[in-house]
Formats: sequence, C-alpha cells, structure tokens
Amino acid sequence: MAQFQMAQTQVAQATAASATRQVGRLSQSLMAMVLGLFVVGMVGFSHIDVLHNAAHDVRHSNAFPCH
Repeated sequence: MAQFQMAQTQVAQATAASATRQVGRLSQSLMAMVLGLFVVGMVGFSHIDVLHNAAHDVRHSNAFPCH
C-alpha cells in the first residue's frame, strides 16, 4: 500500500512539473509577442524622430522591408 501511495505521489509531482514548464513557455511566448508588438506598433510608428529612425534602421539592418 505504501508503494502505491509513493507511486501516486511521484506521478502527481511529475504532472505538476510538466504543467509548470508549459505555463513558463506560454508566459515567455506571450511576453515576446507583447514586446514585439510594442516595438513595431509604438516605436516603429512613433512621431518622435529618434525612435522612429532607430526602429527603421534596425528593420533595414535585419533585411526586413519596411516601405
């Protein structure tokens, strides 16, 4: 009986660890998307010339067409 309970505990711990990894990956992906949207949306279309020109130069240096 003790071995059965120990096996159940190990399965529960493995499941929790797997769920934690999935949440970590999801949160990292969402933060990367938010950062990318911020850079493209707010900095790329900024009316502040310094920010706009910096984003423009980065797009060209990465061979990303922007016009």
